[in-house]
Amino acid sequence: MQLTRPLELLAPARNIDIGIAAIDCGADAVYIAGPAFGARKDAGNEIQDIASLCSYAHRFGARIFVTINTILYNDELSAAYGMIDAVTEAGADAVIIQDLALTDVARRMHAGRAQGLSALAGDCRAAALPAPSRRRRIPLHASTQCAIRTPQKAVFLEKLGFSRLVLERELSMEQIRAIREAVDCELEFFVHGALCVCYSGQCYMSEMISGRSANRGACIQACRSRYDVLDDSGRKILSDKSILSLKDLNLKHRLEALADSGITSFKIEGRLKNISYVKNIVRDYSLALDEIVARRPDEFRRASFGKVSGGFASRSDKTFNRGYTSVFIDGKRGLWACPDAAKSMGEEIGTVENVSPKKDSFNIRPAFKGLVLNNGDGLCFIDGSGAIWGFRADVCNGMSVKCKRIDELRNGVRIFRNIDVAFEKSVANARISRLLRADIGIVSEKTGDGFRLSVTAVSEDGRKVSRTFDFSGDEAANAARMKEMMTAQLSKSSGIFQFSVTGIVGDSLPFLPASSINAIRRTVAEALSETDCRSIPLYLAPVPESLPEVDGNVSYKDNVSNSVARALYERMGASEIEPAYELSHRPGAELMRTKYCIKYQLGLCPVQSSSGPAGSYRGGLRLVNNGRTFPLEFDCAACEMIVKG
Repeated sequence: MQLTRPLELLAPARNIDIGIAAIDCGADAVYIAGPAFGARKDAGNEIQDIASLCSYAHRFGARIFVTINTILYNDELSAAYGMIDAVTEAGADAVIIQDLALTDVARRMHAGRAQGLSALAGDCRAAALPAPSRRRRIPLHASTQCAIRTPQKAVFLEKLGFSRLVLERELSMEQIRAIREAVDCELEFFVHGALCVCYSGQCYMSEMISGRSANRGACIQACRSRYDVLDDSGRKILSDKSILSLKDLNLKHRLEALADSGITSFKIEGRLKNISYVKNIVRDYSLALDEIVARRPDEFRRASFGKVSGGFASRSDKTFNRGYTSVFIDGKRGLWACPDAAKSMGEEIGTVENVSPKKDSFNIRPAFKGLVLNNGDGLCFIDGSGAIWGFRADVCNGMSVKCKRIDELRNGVRIFRNIDVAFEKSVANARISRLLRADIGIVSEKTGDGFRLSVTAVSEDGRKVSRTFDFSGDEAANAARMKEMMTAQLSKSSGIFQFSVTGIVGDSLPFLPASSINAIRRTVAEALSETDCRSIPLYLAPVPESLPEVDGNVSYKDNVSNSVARALYERMGASEIEPAYELSHRPGAELMRTKYCIKYQLGLCPVQSSSGPAGSYRGGLRLVNNGRTFPLEFDCAACEMIVKG
């Protein structure tokens, strides 16, 4: 018999409060940083918070993954190993890593448990590393920073012992299927949120410009800056545009196709986003997954338990976005950039008209029926020079808006709303509950001086408890009416359980007040809570018996920045290992390689122009920003663009 495959919605969390909100709104898993070594430097959390979040998530069989996905230096290895140990003890279900040094210590520590810990403990002391742990082996997930976009790279990482691979965002469905056929481990794919223009983990532009490394969680987001595009003659093709800034990803309507292609986990980007964003997007995608599962229950199921009720009407267009794109999922190019605005413009709501002489009020000609404006809405527009102006709608009366004086405001400009006050209030004030289904069956027996009720409850995750309740007193004069009352009172929620009565068996029933029936329900709920939720097991890759082989050189793009990772590559046969960043600082170094192409975006591609015949330019192209020049190269055979130093 074919087993149903769990589909996991994986949500971001900057902190424990956002993590709990994500679980409440339907996330099957949450990824969050610990105290250090997360690829979002400003999103760290204490181990105690990780433990509390794990405890909350595990009530529903949901998982917590901890990001330890920066590259590491020698003096950080000990702390990173210790952190894996600490989050494992705190209850984390997996760690997401980039630096291969962490795979090596996991492999060595497992070997130590199998062969006796004493020898390995001595090795650890000699290397000034923590002694090997006796705790459970935690699954390792290969971060998207590992730049996994080919079957060969996927097989290599699987052979190192990864249980899950987080794939590159710019892949097509065909490429995903090819990777699925090549490996047995789980596959995770981003389905919503911000897009880096560069292949993940291989952007060195921030490091070269400022010394702040994207692989160390300190990216300056050079891709969101504004650039001029010049040709070799010095002619300006484009002026002052965010030409490297991509729209946000939205694959809500492609979830089913991704599931059919072998994706297990559907990941939402946003560990720096606020709680409103996470609640809204998680709810939106959770409902979409529920719809797939409802149509195909013999093939798919959710990866955790519990039904979400109450809340708000989710709208992904209402929260932060730069416009949406599906990038390369169909194997076709599109206009992926948002060159006019690297920030969130929100939804276009109409056109400005009747601007007052003082430039502090105007009317909006709405772009759609049913537009309602609210005092305090956030509005914005782009002026003739391309600058973005954001402001607060202080007083709204129908389509009339009063605001502060804005000299650049003109009739005819397109107006956008990036903060909908009414929607934000609905998200913030929503009473959301996530409850586990539990079925109750009752058998009533008459005893010498009363009645005994044998109650059995089974939760949706398979926990089962039985309790007996003895009552003295009279028999219910109307058994049918008593059964109706018991069914009504027991078919309510207690704790995290929503009960449903499957049957009440017995020729006679005791006469019970509502308070006694409610006490039965509460007792059963407490009994179920005493047993851990029977979560669906995560895949745990077998410990590799041997290391994969590396043929040739290891480049700086492999981000080798410590002696353990270097020694690992040497054991795998690498003939030469370039240190991380060494070549990226040299003139002409490759700072970015991307599936996105400026030539295509501007209609200059000679192969597949996006806007008719290719335009004219002389020689090559380059980006210019604040006196810095970045030559562009185009690998047309691979259909990729390279930004050079």
